[in-house]
Formats: sequence, C-alpha cells, structure tokens
Amino acid sequence: MSASKIGIAAVCTCVIIAGCAVGPDYLRPKTSAPAAYKEMTGWKTAEPRDDELRGAWWEIYADPVLNGLEAEVSVSNQTLAQAEAQFRQARALVAQARAGYFPVIDLSASTSRSRAASGSATASRGAVSSHSIALDASWEPDLWGRVRRTVEANVASAQASAADIESTRLSLQAELAQNYFALRALDAQQQILEETVQAFEGSLKLTQNRYNAGVVARIDVVQAESQLRTTQAQLLDVGVARAQFEHAIAVLIGKPPAEFSLARAPLPPAPPAVPVGLPSELLERRPDIASAERRVAAANAQIGVAQAAYFPALSLSASAGFQSAALGQLLSAPARFWSLGASLAQTIFDAGLRRARTAQAVAVYDATVASYRQTVLSGFQEVEDNLAALRILEQETLVQAEALAGARLALELTLNQYKSGIVSYLNVLTAQTTALAAERTAVDLRNRRLAASVLLIRALGGGWSASLLPPALQINNAGAAAKR
Repeated sequence: MSASKIGIAAVCTCVIIAGCAVGPDYLRPKTSAPAAYKEMTGWKTAEPRDDELRGAWWEIYADPVLNGLEAEVSVSNQTLAQAEAQFRQARALVAQARAGYFPVIDLSASTSRSRAASGSATASRGAVSSHSIALDASWEPDLWGRVRRTVEANVASAQASAADIESTRLSLQAELAQNYFALRALDAQQQILEETVQAFEGSLKLTQNRYNAGVVARIDVVQAESQLRTTQAQLLDVGVARAQFEHAIAVLIGKPPAEFSLARAPLPPAPPAVPVGLPSELLERRPDIASAERRVAAANAQIGVAQAAYFPALSLSASAGFQSAALGQLLSAPARFWSLGASLAQTIFDAGLRRARTAQAVAVYDATVASYRQTVLSGFQEVEDNLAALRILEQETLVQAEALAGARLALELTLNQYKSGIVSYLNVLTAQTTALAAERTAVDLRNRRLAASVLLIRALGGGWSASLLPPALQINNAGAAAKR
C-alpha cells in the first residue's frame, strides 16, 4: 500500500474515532415544581387574561414617564454594557476552542550565509549561502472528544452569559421601577405635608386670635407653632430622599445626576393585576435559572475534557517547500523537499494528576447542580413572598383606609370642639398628629404594593423565556465569524 493511501486511511480512521467523545452526555438536573403557588389563594386574575407577561412588562402600569425611562436602561446603562461585553468575551472563547478542530498551517522563509571555522573539514568551501521557503502543517485529531467537549462547555458558558445579560437587564429595570414609584410616593408625601403645613398655619392663626381675645392660654400658641415648625422640617427632609432617588434613576439610565430631573407627578393608586402562570413555567421564564442550568451543562462538558487526558494523543505533521544554496535556483524542482510524520503520545505516570483533575471537574459539576437547584428554590420563594406581600398589603390598605377616614373625622370633630371651648388644644394636637400619620401610612402602603408588584414581575422573569437564548449553532457561527 502506498504512503498516500496509508495517510488517507489514517485520516479516515481518525475521523471515525472522533465521532465518539468521552465523558457523560448532558442531562438537565431534575427539580421539583409544586402544582400551584401556595399564596395564590384569592389572587386576582389579570384582565384581559394573559398566560404570561410579554415584552415591555412595565407598560402594565400605564405611566408614560416610566415607559420612557425603562427604554433608556437597555441603551445607556453601563452595568448592562459590561454584561454584554462579557457575553462577547464568552463567544470569542467558543471561537478559540473551535480552532482546535482544524490544522495549524505556518509559512516560513529564511536566508543565511555562513562560513565554517578554519581548520574544519568544510573550511575549504568558503562562505556558504542557504535559502529556504516552506509550508508546515500540524494537526491533532480530536480522537476522544477533548476539543468537542471544550467547545460544548464554552457554548454553554456563552449561553449562560447571554442569560446573565437578561438577568441584569431585568434587575436594572425592576430597580428603576422601584425607585420611580418610591420617588412618586415622596411626591405624594410632599403634597400631604404641604397641605398639612397650610392647615397648621390656619390652626396657629386660630390659636393666636383666641389668645389675643383672652380665651386660651399662651401654651396653646406655643404648641401650635411647635407643631407647625416640626411639620415644615419633615417637609424639607422629604426633599433629601427625593433627590437621592432622582440621582439613582439618573445613574440607571446612564446620565450624570446634574443633567437629569423629574417633575412632580401623582403616585398610581394601586398596582395592576399581574399574570402569574404555573410554577412549572418558572423554570423557563427566569433568566437566572437559565444561566444556572447552562453552567451545569458547561461543567458537565468539562468532565469529558478531563477524562480525555487518559487517552493517547495523536499528532500529524507535514512539511513541504524549497531549499537551495543559490537564490536563483530556490523555486526549481531539484530544490523541493517534503516530509510527513505522525506521533502518538500517552502519559503513563503523572502521580494522580489526571485523576485529581477529573475529580475536581466532577466536584465542580456537583456544585453547579446544587447552585441550579438552589436558584430554582429561591425563584419559587421570591414568587411566594411577593404574592403574600401583595395579598396582605391589599388587606392592610383596606383597614388603613378605614383608619384614615376615622382620623379625618376625629380631627374635624376635635377642631369644632376646640373652637367651642369644650376641649384643650392638646386634643387638637393629638388628632392632627394621628391624621397626618394615617395619611402618610396610606401613601407608604401604596408604594409598598407597587414595589411588591414590581418584585413579583421580576420573580416571574419579566416576560422573558428560555427560548430566547441564542442556540448553540448561532453561537458557533458567531464564534467562527469572530475568528475570521
């Protein structure tokens, strides 16, 4: 059999063997999902009824200002830009791993002129010139799937990185919505305090008139003035928190705080109903769960990479070119040369290095499986937490509304009694303080309900789906393009 036929047979054998890859094939770890959420009892169904959130989830709040801010997060946020750069890095690693499928070809050219030392056997020849140009190729066939498992691991890691982008995006969008509603709650607090300051100014004027008429003691005027100043201080203090939330929103949309401001606007009265879906759907709807699952796949492939080290490595090499002492005769037929070679290497002793690396890869896999299952459990917990928060806060809001109505009525009756001289001004102070606290608590409950609804949407994945992850073929093709 000729050398060329032997070479072809060897290559075909390598290709056939390379169809197998050592290491375990990937299976998604099993997780248990409840049939229904525990806190769904009494949950309001979204109208119109949708199976799940889609696209721009924040639009369910019907706030044009919020819509505009959320759109800027994907464009200008620097944390998100960092996550996208990390995805490009992961995709480039796929191209780097895929390069192992193909031979390495080098082109070299050299020229030299030398003379042997006097007294040597070749000294009489004088100065000698040497010119060469050669093409060298080397290839290590992927007999045991080491390269294939490395590519598989890097593709899964790139998919995890893509899911991380969406997880970061969702987190930033939710943070923006929470900050926005908190700012609007402070706007409502400011309005309440401004109205209260006006009412307290009226009360101070009333007590001063009654004091001037000799009806009440000086203490009533002092108490009324003290209460007014305290409320004015509270109004100023709200401005500090509002400025901080405004600055936080500016950073989230990638702007310096000095270049951003929001005009005052009312706080939405209540959060909209959120479509929840089934617990089993959560595994496909949360990007952090998808990221954790892809990292399990990557760790599984790394076990195969470690196990491939137990098997021999075959290297094929070839070289061809021209070599001549005369530059003018370099590209002539007599100056041609070529060589073919193959080598087989097998480690027979490494003091347990390969066994340790395999054990490490298995341990990393086990850790990623545990992390994946914990992420799933945390996802269920977050949904349950916010379902419970929304349900309980709604009940609390109803009770607080009754308390607020009672506080307003008590204040009205107490003021009338004070004007009639039936009660002291201390009763008025108590009624005013109670009414103001009830007003502010009602606003705080509205903000907490809106925040809980945002957190619920985030816990449900914000309308994202694992089907939106870039498929392996797409990442491979992108990696090939990056390599070129």
